[in-house]
Amino acid sequence: MPPKAKISKDMVTQAGLAVVRAEGAENLSVRRVAAELGCSTQPVMYHYRTVDELREDVYSEAERYHSEYIVTPDKEHDPMLAIGLRYILFAYEEKHLFRFMFESDRFHAGFSDVMYADGNNPMIKPLCEGAGLTPDQAAEAFAALFICVHGAASLLANNSIEYDEKYFERLLTNIFMGTIGMIKGEDQ
Repeated sequence: MPPKAKISKDMVTQAGLAVVRAEGAENLSVRRVAAELGCSTQPVMYHYRTVDELREDVYSEAERYHSEYIVTPDKEHDPMLAIGLRYILFAYEEKHLFRFMFESDRFHAGFSDVMYADGNNPMIKPLCEGAGLTPDQAAEAFAALFICVHGAASLLANNSIEYDEKYFERLLTNIFMGTIGMIKGEDQ
């Protein structure tokens, strides 16, 4: 008789992520993850004493997946526009995961942490270089774009609007270019 397959902590985390992606965070439970793995609850409980511990690791894995997803290279668009469009597409394709990450009081970074970092911020630095903005100006432009992108993504994740890539491309371009124009106009 062959030995039983061992269930690793990573396998449990990945199964938890699969449950959240397919069914939503409200269905993340020890029993549901065990069913996803095709095992008893014992291996799940061996690695996680509580479902909250499991939820934290699933959230961390979701953050990693989301980051990789939105920075996937896109040769058709400007890099900043591409990230915004991928963020919106993520919300459309991964509704449950988006709501788990951004609408469950678990978002680890605060808005000011994302927006108003120094000129070495990986989102701010390209704006400084590409649009000829100061770090403060670039942070202001990025904040306007992020608020628009996140709002559109949230509406999509909650089935309040339909996905239309061309519409979102125009919207983000108008918001971004308009904001840069206003910022540069203020300084003249």
